[in-house]
Amino acid sequence: MRDVGARRRSAVTAIFVIGWVSIASADEACLTSAQSELERLYCEVVELGGGAGLPSQVDFNRNDKNVQALLLRQPAKRFGLTLPDVSASPELQSKPQSKSKPTTQLRKPVNEPVSEPPIAQRLAGCQLRGEGIQCSEVVYELVGNRTLASLDDGVLEPSNRLGILPFDGARSDDEAVRSYLSVAYDRYIPKMLAIGLGANTMSFTAFHNAFHTLERGGVDFSERMERAYELLKQDRRTLSVKTGKHDDLPENLSLCDTINRDVIVCDNVGTNWVFVRTH
Repeated sequence: MRDVGARRRSAVTAIFVIGWVSIASADEACLTSAQSELERLYCEVVELGGGAGLPSQVDFNRNDKNVQALLLRQPAKRFGLTLPDVSASPELQSKPQSKSKPTTQLRKPVNEPVSEPPIAQRLAGCQLRGEGIQCSEVVYELVGNRTLASLDDGVLEPSNRLGILPFDGARSDDEAVRSYLSVAYDRYIPKMLAIGLGANTMSFTAFHNAFHTLERGGVDFSERMERAYELLKQDRRTLSVKTGKHDDLPENLSLCDTINRDVIVCDNVGTNWVFVRTH
């Protein structure tokens, strides 16, 4: 019989692993199937333990070389590996990636009240200062995972649901999908903060890719995410998680978007950082 504790520990470590994040080390089969320098570099990065923020090998190989280089840039740098030369393209710049390419770093569409200024205007006067974002008189602090004892009463009860609604449009309708996922992501981030997993959230890119991976496989995205959230709550009752924050920090505010007036999220595809407004 499979060890239930081990299964749950894996779920907490990988967070919402539904098939798009690789948690296994590379082996000879990975290198044998590699058909380019970038694909071989992917295998090396995974073998060295840097695969937690990368897609599965199958999904990685489906991307073009520019996107593959983008995905490998940070983990390769971390292990002192050199990226092979690829043609310069917008996907390889440090600025946010094009919204028309779902396999690159995606920025969340703005779904805000008319009275709220756009994100570019709201962050224009902000500065990234270490583990904080200073915006005039408001400060947002980087959050990490929290201890079980620090969680609010009732957040691990069945009544606390993720509550993402099912998608009822056509998956081929990019605008409808992006709008749906933007609303869903705005709910997902606060819900992860509520159960103390601020350092283990998915980027909007990963969220977007997960939707297409699941729906393409005939799995309802909202239902699977709800099941995963319930499993995480069960894990939090019995298993400890690594508290603290990420070792690295975002390079600049061009990697950031707002979730709501209290939360800012930054990501470079491989790492997601969540900053919460101090009161």
